[in-house]
Amino acid sequence: MRYDDVAIPLGHLWSSPFARWQGSLAEVSSLDLAVAVTGRALADRDVSAEQVDGLVLGVTVPQPELFYGATTVAARLGATGVTGPMIAQACATSVAALHAAAAAVQAGAGMQLVVATDRTSNSPTLSYPAPSRQGGAPTVEHWVLDNFARDPWAEGSMIAAGEAVAEELGCTRKEVDALAALRWEQYTAGLAGDRAFQRRYMVPVEIPGRRGTLSLDSDEGVRPMELDTIAKLPPAAPGAVHTFASQTHPADGCAGALVTTTDRAREMSGGEGIVRLLSTGFARVAKSRMPRAPVPAARAALEAADVGIAAVDAITTHNPFAVNDLYFAAETGVAVERMNAYGCSLVFGHPQGPTGLRSIAELVEELRMRGGGIGLFTGCAAGDTGAAIVVEVTK
Repeated sequence: MRYDDVAIPLGHLWSSPFARWQGSLAEVSSLDLAVAVTGRALADRDVSAEQVDGLVLGVTVPQPELFYGATTVAARLGATGVTGPMIAQACATSVAALHAAAAAVQAGAGMQLVVATDRTSNSPTLSYPAPSRQGGAPTVEHWVLDNFARDPWAEGSMIAAGEAVAEELGCTRKEVDALAALRWEQYTAGLAGDRAFQRRYMVPVEIPGRRGTLSLDSDEGVRPMELDTIAKLPPAAPGAVHTFASQTHPADGCAGALVTTTDRAREMSGGEGIVRLLSTGFARVAKSRMPRAPVPAARAALEAADVGIAAVDAITTHNPFAVNDLYFAAETGVAVERMNAYGCSLVFGHPQGPTGLRSIAELVEELRMRGGGIGLFTGCAAGDTGAAIVVEVTK
């Protein structure tokens, strides 16, 4: 879909640090995290919640009181008269939420606050009534673990999809390890100068509690991935080319953005410039071939924006498996070194809902440091789908 008058003020797209699975945020509701991080982000940008006309909440893992999720988050932030949809499209949730917000702005609904938040740690085990079963025993599902392990339609696991595409592409273990090591090197570039790059968009977590304030100001659970070390790791499955290092790890976190018209974005940026949202694209590929999906999604978004891949100045991706970027490079001719200049979800983790939005924030800041330009984010999602967005950082 193409957008003609939709933008984000520069500096008004943010992310929390991501916390490791069962780490510091494991017992914090993702709704509480959303309120804490978003409230801090708005205050730091001198934006009142009363200025917001609508809220889009991206969340994929059920939490207590999620039934009232979007309205509760809005009210707790001080936007008591604001409502909006809750969006869940697995790893594509961030793009889907921006897509919904952009459509609302383009339709004249006013400024939209996008909040994407998830806690994969301590996800619920759901009990579904089944009175016709023997003894009325319920059907039980662990929301995260069961769904990571099996696509109910394709009937395979996510790692099986990654391995299938790697085999078809002819990827070797050496190539996969090299890609993971490259992404680690790029991530460490964002740590230079006391994390100067990450501090451009990152909002610390501070949540008061009975035992003091829970604080998190940098990523937790990031594993060094030097080539010599990861080359010694066992495969993730018998005969696999991916290891623990060349696939992402589940995490917890929150990200957000303010989406409005170009004129209002310029006014709010105070002369810093804007991020024009040019287009989004979505795609679905063959059964159990999820790592392929970012390519047609990117092509759809680029076509909608009338932009060729050669005109793109910076690219970030959500790549739960190293093969994702290797496949993208093979299909588009874009060198792997040109993607993810400051790391990616392969390194900093994957809370699902906010993962894409963090990578888009990094994309915007990279373009901002270059003095502007065209950016592309693309990534895959459960169900062999992909989502992409094209942006332009400009005055």
